[in-house]
Amino acid sequence: MSSRIRIIGLDPSLVACGWGVVEAEGLKLRHIGHGVIRPNPKADLHLRLRELFETIVDVIQLHDPEEAAVEEAFMKNNPSSAIKLGHARAACLLAASTSGLGVGEYSARSVKKSVVGTGTADKAQVAHMMNVLLPGCGVKAGDASDALAIAICHSHRVNAAGALYRRVS
Repeated sequence: MSSRIRIIGLDPSLVACGWGVVEAEGLKLRHIGHGVIRPNPKADLHLRLRELFETIVDVIQLHDPEEAAVEEAFMKNNPSSAIKLGHARAACLLAASTSGLGVGEYSARSVKKSVVGTGTADKAQVAHMMNVLLPGCGVKAGDASDALAIAICHSHRVNAAGALYRRVS
């Protein structure tokens, strides 16, 4: 049994949903790919959700991860935005689940603490650490770097558990 695992991290959003794929073997990390999905902002909600879902499924088929990690929702001041974020999270979770992946969910604070060392890190600090931990990935601050950080956070949890999760049938 190989100790290598491929993980897709998803930073949910209906505006710019970040994705990042890493391969972890023990503590060694390798960048596989990253990007941002931008559903048509003029489309009806159900069409934006379908576009998000289908694109994530395509990315999963292309990069063949065994696991997915999704950032948990948080509520600031706008309940309407929180509900839309919840819809985007659902599309991410369903795309991963229907593709047969095991799914972990992480708070933004735990992701930042996992990769930067502090739960209050800003986006620039997260992106900097992604470029340190994944040399050559060239990711800029934003949704894709956050998604890579979510994937790395999940790899730390998998390693800490001492057992690797495998594709669900």
